[in-house]
Amino acid sequence: MSESSDDILTRPLGVDVPEAGAGAGLARLRALGSSPRVVAGGMAGLALAGLGSVLLLGDPKAGEPRVSVAITQREALPAAARPQAAEPVAAAEPEPKLQSSAAEVETASGVTVVRAGGSAAPAEAVVIRVPSPDAAKLSPAPDPRLTERGRHGTLPKIGEGRIRPLDVYARPEEPGTGPRIAILLTGLGVGQAATASAIVKLPPAISLAFSPYGTDAERSAARARAFGHEILLQAPMEPFDYPDSDPGPQGLLTAAKGPENADRLAWAMSRFSGYVGVANFMGAKLMADPAAFEPVLREVAARGLGFLDDGTAARGASADLLARTRVPTARAEIVLDAVPRPEAIDRELARLEAQARANGFALASASAQPMSIERIARWSRDLDARGIRLVPVSAALRSAKAATRVTKAD
Repeated sequence: MSESSDDILTRPLGVDVPEAGAGAGLARLRALGSSPRVVAGGMAGLALAGLGSVLLLGDPKAGEPRVSVAITQREALPAAARPQAAEPVAAAEPEPKLQSSAAEVETASGVTVVRAGGSAAPAEAVVIRVPSPDAAKLSPAPDPRLTERGRHGTLPKIGEGRIRPLDVYARPEEPGTGPRIAILLTGLGVGQAATASAIVKLPPAISLAFSPYGTDAERSAARARAFGHEILLQAPMEPFDYPDSDPGPQGLLTAAKGPENADRLAWAMSRFSGYVGVANFMGAKLMADPAAFEPVLREVAARGLGFLDDGTAARGASADLLARTRVPTARAEIVLDAVPRPEAIDRELARLEAQARANGFALASASAQPMSIERIARWSRDLDARGIRLVPVSAALRSAKAATRVTKAD
């Protein structure tokens, strides 16, 4: 006999209900159905009873489907096959912290790894340069005695007792005799590959000038000082062909009023710390205009810094202007890569060496181009054997004669 539709609709999902019980219940309801009051009362009673049972006991089935799963009990493994617990360690030492980058490894170990183009090595070799234990150390920067807060950030200043950033941040000159050469490499900080190459490939006595426009200027400048390089700040200045050649949004301009140029210079000075002086970036027109350039030089001098002319302009500031501002000044005699070819750079390096032998001191500049870095690094390998000493550019800036004979140093 087939199930009635009432049985199908009233049976809980997934629960088997005996047919006899179901039929008997329906028969009783049909028998009572002759009296509407009885049916209504019965239905209300059943509803109250069902609600009470749910509130007291909960509805374990709740109309949800049920699934029966057979669980098979497996025999226990023999003792020999069971995994053994690790023996307790009396005093476990914490694992050493892993270095997160090659730069951190080199910094922590004091070893510099120079990749590709190392001294007398194959082109793809890795050269490990271990710094000398008695290598000159630079004073930490920023020195709180030599800093103050400005609108754009931290600025250098002259400290109590007239101590100057030029003196405190300068690289110590290593003792010795014989002709001396100072080289300033400019344009650091805007090209990360060239900046890293200059820092690790060039001798620490070569000074590096950083652009204020670098995205990571503070960190790059600090890394250069950690490797022993004295650093300078390059201030962008107006050239003669401005605006065809543009020194950038913070360039010092001849048409700008004094306060505006002072604010732009303060912005550049706040980009990083630890520099001994300011060098020009472009600037031939500004340096040739005494009215526009004098306030700049006075601000540089008032903050205990020197000014270094990189020699790229046909002529620098006048001697009268330098005397009035009393700023420590020097000018590069030779621009090594004015003609950017390997043989031309080598020829200028030979001329620089000859000039140092003739005068006792020579000052040159070059830009941070890969070719320039490579040729200077190659030239500097055996300077000691040739009787030449490399010194930082502060040797010229701190000279007593710097203001009168800007290309000489005591």
